[in-house]
Order: sequence, then structure tokens, then C-alpha cells
Amino acid sequence: MPLSSDTFKGQTVMITGCNRGIGRQAVELFAQHGANLICCIRQENAEFSAFAEQLQQEFLVTIETVCFDLIDEDSIKSAIRQMVVDKRQIDVLVNNAGVATGGFLQMTSMKQLKEVFQINFFSTVLITQLVSKLMMRRRKGAIINMGSVAGLENFAGYTAYGCSKAAVMMFTRTIARELAPYGIRVNALAPGLTDTGMAGQMEDKAWQEMVGRTDMNRLGRPEEVARLMLFLASEDASFITGQIYRIDGGM
Repeated sequence: MPLSSDTFKGQTVMITGCNRGIGRQAVELFAQHGANLICCIRQENAEFSAFAEQLQQEFLVTIETVCFDLIDEDSIKSAIRQMVVDKRQIDVLVNNAGVATGGFLQMTSMKQLKEVFQINFFSTVLITQLVSKLMMRRRKGAIINMGSVAGLENFAGYTAYGCSKAAVMMFTRTIARELAPYGIRVNALAPGLTDTGMAGQMEDKAWQEMVGRTDMNRLGRPEEVARLMLFLASEDASFITGQIYRIDGGM
């Protein structure tokens, strides 16, 4: 059954990585279904501000933009701790932001490996630690983390990216157990190759190989991933936690 336009009315959804791709599509879909939004991006830009303003006017929701760099833990803490001090209501957290990178083991420097883990994994842990405090006070909430099939399958050249996403998905299952007594559900998505800017960064040979592995022989679309986010955040998924949802066209 499709979700109604007021499914998230009165709720606040916080999403990281909203500037493009899956995150941007998620912002639009949550707004369409009545959610007020906290959109986390690295830096202000006029194009995103215009996009957010249009959604506010069209769907009569509020959209707040918060800026921090996932590589800078102090900026993350500063932004979110103020929300904790203010006792903000955050009903849904979507840890969507991430970076894609490829490289064989001998070509992957420790510096690059640490940067990928900082953006894809450590920042997710930090944001979740801070935001879950607000949810624990209210004994209610939903957290959705962005994993990847690259963290489930053994693709060559994914030492940094694949391992960071595997960590995100194990983290998801671990904290689902810890937070369940507080009424907080935690799940993760594991998309296959999706038609976003990240996919465009791949070499053509690798791109063709990934698409060729799918039974449906195509890329996923950002809105297909975002719709699954919407379901997992809704009350329709009230008995689902600690799960990793593949959305990969059959691999």
C-alpha cells in the first residue's frame, strides 16, 4: 500500500549527503510525505537553497540546512551538539553521505584508506551517537544507514570502499540490538550500482562489469533506493530492525 502524503506529518527527518543523488531524492520524497527536514550538506550553495525553498512552498514543510564536513569531527560535533542542547526532536536519521573510491590493495595508501573510513564509517558512528541521544530521551526513532553491495560481495579493487561499507552494515546490526530497548529501529540499505554522480566516476570497463552482473541489466535509480528508505522510516516497518536490505537488481 502506498504511503499517504501525511505519513511523516509532524516528524523531523535528518538526512546527510543531501546535495545530490540518493540523498537529494530522499529529501524530496520525505517532503512529499509531510516531513520537516534537517538537510546536512558540506557547504551552502544557491542551487540547493532554491531546491529546498521550492519544496517548502510546494509541500508546506520546513527545511533547515546544516553544514559540516564529514572529514572534520569537530564540525560534526559542533553542529549536532547544539541540537542536543536544544533538545531538538529528530524522529528519523538517514546516514546517507559517503564517498566512493576504487583501487587495488597495492595502490591504496593508508592515508586514502583512513579518509574513506572517516567519511563512510567513523562519521556515521559519531552522528549516530549524538542523534540517538535525542531519540533515547523520547524512546522512539528510526535510523537508516547507507551500506552497499560492495560490502557484501568480493569486488576486486574495493579494499577501502567495500570494507568501510561492511563496517557500516555490521555497525547497523550491532546498534539495532543496543537501541531496541529504547524503541529505536536501525536498518541499512545495500544498493547496487545506482545512477548517481558516483557511478559516473567509474571506469567504463568496471561500470559495464557491474551492470552486467545484475539480472535486470541496468543501473538502479535514486528514487528506487529513496522509496525503500521511506518505507523503513515509516510505521509500516515498525517490527523491522537490524536488517540489511539489498536493492541491486539481482546480483
